[in-house]
Amino acid sequence: MPYKCSCSHEGESECSVCRKIFIRNSHLMNHQRTHKQKFFECPDCGKSFSQNSRLVTHQRTHTGEKPFECPDCGKGLGHNSSLVIHQRTHTGEKPYQSHIREKPYECPECGKRFNYNSSLVTHQRTHTGEKLYECPECWKSFTKNSSLVRHQRTHRGEKPYECPECGKSFSKNSSLMTHQRTHTERNRTSVQSVTKVSVRVPI
Repeated sequence: MPYKCSCSHEGESECSVCRKIFIRNSHLMNHQRTHKQKFFECPDCGKSFSQNSRLVTHQRTHTGEKPFECPDCGKGLGHNSSLVIHQRTHTGEKPYQSHIREKPYECPECGKRFNYNSSLVTHQRTHTGEKLYECPECWKSFTKNSSLVRHQRTHRGEKPYECPECGKSFSKNSSLMTHQRTHTERNRTSVQSVTKVSVRVPI
């Protein structure tokens, strides 16, 4: 609750935490939100956050973790929004411009069209079976570099995708997503069980 300033100026409000003066009460209310208690503190730099999800995102700046992988080239990104923007370099999507021309590159096999010839060339490998990316460890070949990158983790034992619920790690983001559904289903089943018990009427 705002406190009135003890000085003679009318209409001024004082922050009860830091004693800063504001002419408008709305400005004071906005300012007081900066004093809101934050429970989640980064162990590396001490910065605090009001939500654990924001802390998790922030910590990637320290760990260098990039859990969002581009399915086309294997590049890792720290944020899902960054992945969405990056993928436009492959698809040629331009969401902030009018689509003034049709995609000029068409696959002669299936008719699918692309903005860039490089995207068409990559796509055509799905028809020809051409595999340009070879693993130096076991000589297995892949049509996409991203597939090779994922495969090489099996040799190194690398599992960069960790479940925030139980800490279990996976070599592929898709495996993590599949695993996380087990937590979602378990939580849903638990809620349904509690609901059934709570509405049971003794006879």
